[in-house]
Amino acid sequence: MRLWGKISAFALCAALAHGVAGEAKTAGPTPAAAPQGATARYRLDASRSTFTVRAFSGGVLWFKGHDHLVAARDFEGEATLTPGSVNPASLRLTVRAASLAETRDVFTEQQKQIIDKELREIVLEPDKYPEITFQSTGVEAKAEGGVFKVRLTGDLTLHGVTRRVTIPADVTVAGEDLRARGEFHIERSDFKVKATSAFHGTVRVRDKLKVMFDIVARRI
Repeated sequence: MRLWGKISAFALCAALAHGVAGEAKTAGPTPAAAPQGATARYRLDASRSTFTVRAFSGGVLWFKGHDHLVAARDFEGEATLTPGSVNPASLRLTVRAASLAETRDVFTEQQKQIIDKELREIVLEPDKYPEITFQSTGVEAKAEGGVFKVRLTGDLTLHGVTRRVTIPADVTVAGEDLRARGEFHIERSDFKVKATSAFHGTVRVRDKLKVMFDIVARRI
């Protein structure tokens, strides 16, 4: 480095001027500073996170039915971001399809068991399609008062079908924790997911599903 060369030359001249003899002492290596713009990795903490899907009641007699709120019990993921600016960044998320279960209190335990059975056998078919995954392909972000407004574009794979989706999220970083909250909609038919029905088909789940998440991840 130019500055280091100037310092070394000055030290040598000073030694010669004072008649200092002997072996020249070499300085030890300077510790390397953390590179600017280095990405940080975070691992999702499922015990502090929620991932839910709301399915809306539809059909001719939609008012006789109830919306469903299905929560994932088993999921994992990893995120990377650049401190202070977010980008470059990425997100990978995997949900075990068999872990999704009805959570609303409007249903009895027996009804929940029936709904969960239909989720496995008719809707999600986890024996055939065990995982629901999301892998980001691009991230846009801007800072607003300590919160990063993020738009994640990526590939969502559900029921064996992959579609490109865009997910908005509010991202905050506090200490070693990253938190991302948001929601987005998908069309059930885009992923060839069947609808459950009741009352001879007069009540059935609508095509549009609302996906909500509150994810906490720990730096690794």
